[in-house]
Amino acid sequence: MSATGSKPLAGYRILDLTTFLSGPFCTQILADLGADVVKLEAPEGDSSRHIPPHFVGDDSAYFLGINRSKKSIAINMKLPEGLALAKNLIKNCDVVVENFRPGVARRIGLDTEALRSEAPRLIWASISGFGQDGPMSDRPAYDMIVQALSGVMSLTGEPGRPAVRLGIPAGDMVAGMYAAIAINAALADRERCGVGRHIDVSMLDCQLAMLSYQSTYALVAGVTPERQAARHDSIPTYRSFVGGDGRELVITANTERMWRGLCDALGLPELSADTRFSSGDRRLENREALWELLEKAFLARPAAEWIEPLAASGVPVALIKTVPEALADARESGRGMIMELSKDEDTAIDVVGNPIKFIGVNEDSGSYPPALGENTYDVLEAWLGLDAVKVGGLVDIKAVLLKDPVDS
Repeated sequence: MSATGSKPLAGYRILDLTTFLSGPFCTQILADLGADVVKLEAPEGDSSRHIPPHFVGDDSAYFLGINRSKKSIAINMKLPEGLALAKNLIKNCDVVVENFRPGVARRIGLDTEALRSEAPRLIWASISGFGQDGPMSDRPAYDMIVQALSGVMSLTGEPGRPAVRLGIPAGDMVAGMYAAIAINAALADRERCGVGRHIDVSMLDCQLAMLSYQSTYALVAGVTPERQAARHDSIPTYRSFVGGDGRELVITANTERMWRGLCDALGLPELSADTRFSSGDRRLENREALWELLEKAFLARPAAEWIEPLAASGVPVALIKTVPEALADARESGRGMIMELSKDEDTAIDVVGNPIKFIGVNEDSGSYPPALGENTYDVLEAWLGLDAVKVGGLVDIKAVLLKDPVDS
């Protein structure tokens, strides 16, 4: 459908029935990849438009960060006319993405299987807390709930202290990414067989998948992994340290060559000859003694002054940056990871950009997240062929909401 030089999902229509974070993040990925994403909202709008404390105009910064390059259509599906419109839009798109609790779509009049039988090429992606079946399928879930149930929170924080939530909403974001991966796979499969699929993505399942080697350690060795803090269960020289100015840095000295480089950069060449630390196994066995020596050594200089000598010795190293520092670095990197979205001459915001780059494709900056109902008329005209008179009639009965009146 797309050609070299254009974005790969150009021409595909995505109907976004999602709210809050996991679903909107998924559909923003699809929009970044070129899809025509229409966000179908109730007349009161996605509840994430109203999350405090930061706002630009009527919309929260939370909403603005995950809804760029989309269109908004506002439909009252509680009215028969509104529900009929939604069904017609569904039949005229390639993909529907929703994050209702299982059973809710049917209760509001959207029978997934009936709609898919009428439109066999339709791909329907369902994101939920616990999946479309199973003992917890009807329970609501949020990011911290699935971080807790998956074991992720049990790994996060300092040993001997209470568990803490990850500083990013990984429960939501990872589910959104997995859903985007599945949608792209289903689109590729449809090109071969001509039939869509129903995708079932569980936030909890996705968090379990992200446990990585920690889950394998538990399953194979029968251990219960402990809080990780800023350390690694297997590599004692993969952790954070504090410099003499109180600022933190991290090193990841994973190999024997890096271990020797670490000793040289710290001015402790004798450690590489110490039998307690002669191999990865020995360093792990004697990690407490090793950490005491390394922690003392790092206090000799401000953290930033360790970066150059460690890097010169082949040791991967980095300061722990604040979010503003990391964003400033990204702005200077030339990778296009800070984007300006302009609404009008008076309103513009900066957001983190699309991390997926296609060589030979020019990256645009995307479009400002839509106001509620901003594109209602345009979408109904383009997708369903409705004219201003018909749309005006729908407005009159409050089946749809328009941001601005349409001239008939």
